[in-house]
Amino acid sequence: MIEPQESSVDVTWIRPPAKQEPIAPRSLSVVIPSYNEENRLPSTVKEIHSFLVSRGYAAEILVVDDGSVDRTRAVAETLQASNPLLRVLGYPRNMGKGFAVKTGMLAATREAVLFSDADLSTPIEELDRLWPFFDRGFDVVAASRALPTSKLVVRQPFYRENMGRMFNAIVSMVAMRGIRDTQCGFKLYRRSAARQIFSKLITPGFAFDVEALLRARGCGMKIAEVGVRWVNSPQSHVHPVRDSARMLLEILRLRRRL
Repeated sequence: MIEPQESSVDVTWIRPPAKQEPIAPRSLSVVIPSYNEENRLPSTVKEIHSFLVSRGYAAEILVVDDGSVDRTRAVAETLQASNPLLRVLGYPRNMGKGFAVKTGMLAATREAVLFSDADLSTPIEELDRLWPFFDRGFDVVAASRALPTSKLVVRQPFYRENMGRMFNAIVSMVAMRGIRDTQCGFKLYRRSAARQIFSKLITPGFAFDVEALLRARGCGMKIAEVGVRWVNSPQSHVHPVRDSARMLLEILRLRRRL
């Protein structure tokens, strides 16, 4: 057995470490598009708020009411009264998820902007997986359910999952090669990139993610796709047939316009 050797360094000659300046907190806006989310919104805002506070973020939460016909706006404003991080935006008529995300992105004031679905299918803690890519200079960091590192804790019904695979395969062929899951509702943008992309966004519906990624790529921005933990929400607002068909039509129109 080899005995550990004492250090031969004269500790009296070791220079004390330089005084460390305090590290500035992460600067983050979280955009939550909300349509008829009166039931889920309180717990979603609470989870996100608790996470941001626990990590010491310099943050804001932007709830965008997409013309809900339930009490989403009233619930959000009640939450705002007791939550200094929360801002509520909205408009009277339903305009589509893409329009809601665009509204929030252009109103965000922090260095980085996270778009998160209101159902938190991607838990807010998964943001920790995205920051290393943001810090390496990526302009858009997209969470993904389709990579080997992804973990689907609760999967979608088989028909939704198969339709999702078909949709992503078609998107990859006709529009967005190299990205395996364009539709995961959890993406981190550099604010300068978000403003450049969303100021020109023309897709109001669910296919807005594809347009945003296409515009990012067209501007030479760096895009990373990162596997995350994901939990299916049974209360999805996306109809597997009707909305998938609409998204494909929107994407075909985009290819002619971009």
